[in-house]
Amino acid sequence: MSDLDRRGFLRGAAIGGAVAAASAIAGHPASDEPSAGVPTASAAPFHGEHQSGIVTPRRAATAVIALDLTTRTRREFEDLLRTLTDRVRFLTSGGVPENPGISSPPTDSGILGPDVPTDGLTATLGLGSSVFDTRFGLADRKPQFLRPMDTFPNDNLDRAQCDGDLLLQLSAHHPDTVVHALRDLTRETGGAIQPRWRIDGVIAPPRPSGAPRNYFGFKDGTANPDVADAVLMNSLVWVQPDAGEPTWATGGTYQVVRIIRMLAEFWDRVSASEQEQMIGRRKDTGAPLTGRKETDIPDYDNDPAGDATPLSAHIRAANPRTPKTETNRILRRGFNYDRGIDGNGNLDMGLVFTAYQQDLDRQFVTIQTRLADEPMVDYISPVGGGYFFVLPGVRNGSDWFGSGLFR
Repeated sequence: MSDLDRRGFLRGAAIGGAVAAASAIAGHPASDEPSAGVPTASAAPFHGEHQSGIVTPRRAATAVIALDLTTRTRREFEDLLRTLTDRVRFLTSGGVPENPGISSPPTDSGILGPDVPTDGLTATLGLGSSVFDTRFGLADRKPQFLRPMDTFPNDNLDRAQCDGDLLLQLSAHHPDTVVHALRDLTRETGGAIQPRWRIDGVIAPPRPSGAPRNYFGFKDGTANPDVADAVLMNSLVWVQPDAGEPTWATGGTYQVVRIIRMLAEFWDRVSASEQEQMIGRRKDTGAPLTGRKETDIPDYDNDPAGDATPLSAHIRAANPRTPKTETNRILRRGFNYDRGIDGNGNLDMGLVFTAYQQDLDRQFVTIQTRLADEPMVDYISPVGGGYFFVLPGVRNGSDWFGSGLFR
């Protein structure tokens, strides 16, 4: 298949509003979740220094929803955040919904039954750069790197499916829990927010073990920073007090969402060896091309010319594993998506790439720049997403999302 044929299909397939994201098919550094998608009985804690859903093990089902504010005043915006806090606090704790009586509409949709289970639900809330325009008088409090999402080489972005005032990510062990939470929050916030774009994702169970596989058939998430290492998280993910950010932003993090459409029809016609050369890992085991096991560290020092792992391989370009590039690493939490078929009858599936970091330019943008024109671009089409700043955690029962922003 010629490069012209591949690129022609890529451009054509992106027409009609497909959603997709940046690269991240394979990795950065020790899996943070060897049993991703496997339910646990306990609820995710809501209160804390940081929001849940970031270092929490990924749930099997997720929805990413970008929202535009219809509120007009700073007080209305503050009231919205308080309402979201109250509802998320209840949904993540579970319990019996209030009974309004027989003459009033029910306070709960009932799709989870009379008692709301926690089901590991997490709700992660971020702000887009547009919140800091002239509407709410918050322009002087904008995080320093926050802006509309950049357009990179090989992108096919549909701006109707990019950015937004808010980003809400809901994740749980089962999809009906996610739908229930979305319905609840939509009802309780009235007309204060309007959905801009949405995409749902899933995590496959490990097959047969290790990191789950994406829709290209490769293990995804093998190498990630260790979320149990607090020092590492403070150097890569969480905004620190001395980082030049507004005081209220300490404990928050920058979130990148890029929805990557995978051109599965063409990918499936490529030999496994060529696929492995593009990714830099074995398809069956997930091992790097210089190793034998999924968890082996790629050996680039003894492969300077790229004889074993091509210099253009995705994992090598994304993370060259040099002392200089250690600070570029990001925490990735991707999900598979499947939207059926597009208007041309092509499969519309891929990866909801989600990543967290403390400096957009030092981390995601630097990595994405290294990936420009990699061989993978013939088989993926980034078409949507955005940059958002995830608020610090809600500390206790009297605190609320974004409280420091209004002080």
